[in-house]
Amino acid sequence: MSSSSRPEDHRRKWDRDEYEKLARKRLMDDLDDDRSKDLSPIKREMLKQRDYRVDLDSKLGKSVVITKATPSSQSGGYYCNVCDCVVKDSINFLDHINGKKHQRNLGMSMKIERSSLDQVKKRFESNKKKMEEKKKDYDLEQRLRELKEEVTLNLTYTTE
Repeated sequence: MSSSSRPEDHRRKWDRDEYEKLARKRLMDDLDDDRSKDLSPIKREMLKQRDYRVDLDSKLGKSVVITKATPSSQSGGYYCNVCDCVVKDSINFLDHINGKKHQRNLGMSMKIERSSLDQVKKRFESNKKKMEEKKKDYDLEQRLRELKEEVTLNLTYTTE
């Protein structure tokens, strides 16, 4: 080593002990702040199926005049009142309402409840019953009569 007090590699040397003490102090201060605020973790609901129908067709093919005074909820595109944002097209709107940010604003987590084997079997049974009911309700002869009536009505309207 040379006679000067500087190291030969010309790099600054940090006092690790000092910075470790500062980091520990900062962590302890953060813990004290959290304890004083008494913050409990937010309990969010599991992700569940939507119980309403998403209206994408109401604005289809319509023109809207937008001025500077138009509120964002009435401006062009699809307005999300939960997130207070406007999405310009239906595909992006669907992506938004199924996305993490929107679900979090609704109070949902992105975790899904695990289904048990019994729940899956019950779902299969109920779907099978629904399919059988649809088959029972469908009467080919009745449907053919309805179609013939429709055709005759359409012909009478067109000839008049």
